[in-house]
Amino acid sequence: MPSQPIYKVIFHNGGQVYEVFARQIYQSDMWGFVEVEELIFGERSQILVDPGEEKLKNEFSGVKRSYIPLQAIIRIDEVEKEGAARISDASSAKISPFPVTPQPIMPSTRDE
Repeated sequence: MPSQPIYKVIFHNGGQVYEVFARQIYQSDMWGFVEVEELIFGERSQILVDPGEEKLKNEFSGVKRSYIPLQAIIRIDEVEKEGAARISDASSAKISPFPVTPQPIMPSTRDE
């Protein structure tokens, strides 16, 4: 087992399901978000390039930390080793986002 745990995070984003690997995840100080740090992308040989993983690498290049809304999270697993990061179409997946009812905005009650 590695000295530092590796987490597989699966979440919804823009009609797609993202599966990424990270070294650190935790509850954010911003209410309703999970922080994901130190994303891991496999160092594959230059001969074989996975276009899905390359797309994720480009999307997250230069990102120090990602804040993912709790309702977008599908699953978080602690795994033995990282796998290939990927993006799949959410319509083909058998997973749907957690339903969230928007909260009404309450008018201000203070006198002006």
